[in-house]
Amino acid sequence: MKNETAMRFVADAMLGRLAKWLRVLGYDTLYWRGDDARLVRLVLAENRLLLTRDTHLPPRLPPHLTFFINSDHYDEQLDQVIARFGLPPHIGRLCARCNLPLEPVDKAEVRAEIPPFVWQTQERFARCPGCLRIYWEGTHYARMLETLDRVAAMRKGNGQCA
Repeated sequence: MKNETAMRFVADAMLGRLAKWLRVLGYDTLYWRGDDARLVRLVLAENRLLLTRDTHLPPRLPPHLTFFINSDHYDEQLDQVIARFGLPPHIGRLCARCNLPLEPVDKAEVRAEIPPFVWQTQERFARCPGCLRIYWEGTHYARMLETLDRVAAMRKGNGQCA
């Protein structure tokens, strides 16, 4: 399962931050907070890989469709998924909230929707067609890159290639 375009995940209710981070990296990731029976049906119907901390779910699915997450900490969870599936840890183009592809938008179109400082300091913007959230590469983007660097350093510290 190393083909990143084919990686489609569903994270259970215990893995909300991991789901958000996988979306940030550009991986189609649903976040499931419903009942287990419907979750199992979803995984099978959409051929998604279930990421879970629930020990009762993996036995209900074929082994190739489940991946048990060991840690309670989102950065260690992210590291575990990146390492297991060989995912490149780069910022993607999906909405962290909706899981929809972001669409480029002209700066002039978002002027009324962004803070004046952002208008003055940023040139590129994208919008989610679902929730209409606007994205730009501000200080939060730099913090996301720092987190990815930290995750890569964790892997190096474990003797794995980054």
